[in-house]
Amino acid sequence: MKIHFIGIGGIGVSALARHHLQNGEQVSGSDLSDSELILALKNSGVQITVGPSSADNLPEDIDKVIYSPAVKKGNPEFDAAIAMQGKNPNLEILSYPQALGQLVRDHFTIAVCGTHGKSTTTSMIGLMLMAAGYDPTIVVGTKLKELGNSNYRKGASKYLVIEACEHEASFLNYWPKIIVLTNIEADHLDYYKNLENIFKSFREFIGHLPSDGLLIANADDANTEKVLASQNNNFKISKYSLSQPEAEELKKILKVPGEHNISNALSALSVARAIGIDDAKAFESLSYFSGTWRRFDIEEKKTGDKNITLISDYAHHPTEIRATLKAGREKYPQKDIVCAFQPHQYQRTHLLFDDFVKTFQEALANGWINKLLVTDIYDVAGREDENIKKMVSAEKLVNAMENDNAVYAKKENLKEKTIASIKNGSVLIIMGAGSIYGLKDQL
Repeated sequence: MKIHFIGIGGIGVSALARHHLQNGEQVSGSDLSDSELILALKNSGVQITVGPSSADNLPEDIDKVIYSPAVKKGNPEFDAAIAMQGKNPNLEILSYPQALGQLVRDHFTIAVCGTHGKSTTTSMIGLMLMAAGYDPTIVVGTKLKELGNSNYRKGASKYLVIEACEHEASFLNYWPKIIVLTNIEADHLDYYKNLENIFKSFREFIGHLPSDGLLIANADDANTEKVLASQNNNFKISKYSLSQPEAEELKKILKVPGEHNISNALSALSVARAIGIDDAKAFESLSYFSGTWRRFDIEEKKTGDKNITLISDYAHHPTEIRATLKAGREKYPQKDIVCAFQPHQYQRTHLLFDDFVKTFQEALANGWINKLLVTDIYDVAGREDENIKKMVSAEKLVNAMENDNAVYAKKENLKEKTIASIKNGSVLIIMGAGSIYGLKDQL
């Protein structure tokens, strides 16, 4: 079978491309720009075209087209695929969530959903199943060194562990056997508009569980409790909480810092118990877990004459930012900590503006960070409102903080301002989901 992926560099799409490649199928793809994920696929033999979308990117005689949710009508490649389907009704065209949904149906699927913690929790569960000999297939929204620095693992058993994202209600394409719900909060408001619509979507997804299914839910999260209180369930519910005695044991053994990671580990422990992995093996696996790509990813680095600890983190929502910065101070109580942050998407920055301001004001006031650099907002192609782009900026965000230790740094000046802000021995947290990741290599 010949399968073409539009937007193959996406963290989920690239994992699915790898799945089909390892199944012996002929895979090709395209994307706007190059990335580490695309380079890895190219090195595996995938023919990938990088640059503006074009109908010419589509190979002849393809059997299936899988496209990123970011790809919409009007995209030349997508429109060309629709035209090809008109001539060849057997050509299948699926979005990434629809294609992953097909994989879900063929497995005993454990799906991790929630506003925060999905990638880390999915990784913890997947690695735990591997350690226990369950040989799972894993599709995760990050890279794991245990998977050869990949976001995918092909297993030989019935078990599939996936990250089930709520963006544009993607997870409604999945019908799993176990759902892990980490938390629910306002996000993706460009799509959902309000929290009640988010609740509705999560209720619908939870309703996909079969009568012998299991929901593992975070009892510490008030919004999760609200959703469950209004849900008519015919499946089993298991709750976990930081008040459990196991939380103290996990705090002692976990390599990744922060209460949020203890909570993630508790949910993974609940999965282990549900499918029959003994506690000793589960705790052992969790004690080895050293984190994921761009989730409190630590390395020691020399920048000029300065030795620093560099932490790269994907946090781009106020709650994630708060948890990461607090965890940073807990791990490095005596060090000078500088955070370089890039807001992700104009609409998110506009809709959560006050929350961003309060979060960083709290971080500076409590001494979680000593200095904050905020660079220009990352423009997410295909998801921005031109009117909103005129209303919000990184500079306005910094000005609203009213703190001399919060500084606006233009993208072209970020490297210089960062170097000027760090000392020998500083901890530098590079934070955001966009292009700020490249600052790590610039330094």
